[in-house]
Amino acid sequence: MSDANQDFRVESVKSATNYDIVSDNMLDIAEFTVEKFEFEKNMTLSKDERQKAIAQIREALWRKVEELNERRKGILENMFILAKNKIGGIVKPGN
Repeated sequence: MSDANQDFRVESVKSATNYDIVSDNMLDIAEFTVEKFEFEKNMTLSKDERQKAIAQIREALWRKVEELNERRKGILENMFILAKNKIGGIVKPGN
C-alpha cells in the first residue's frame, strides 16, 4: 500500500476468495492439462513426470493467484480513495 494511503486498512477487508476451492480448482486444472497433453501426444507420462508436471503447473497457478491478490489490493485501495473523495465532497469540515 502506498505511503499516502496508509490510513486505509485494505487488509481488513474480507477476501471473497476461498483458497480451499482455489486449491482444488488448480489441482483439477493441472490434472486435466496433463491428461490432455498425454491424449494429444498419444503418450503416458511416468508417475514421476506426472507429479513433477502437476507440481510445476500448480506453482505457476499460485503465482497467478498472488498477482490477482496484489491487483485486488490496488483496487480496494482505489475504492477507499473514491469513498473518501465522495464523502469529502458531501460533508464539509465544520458542518
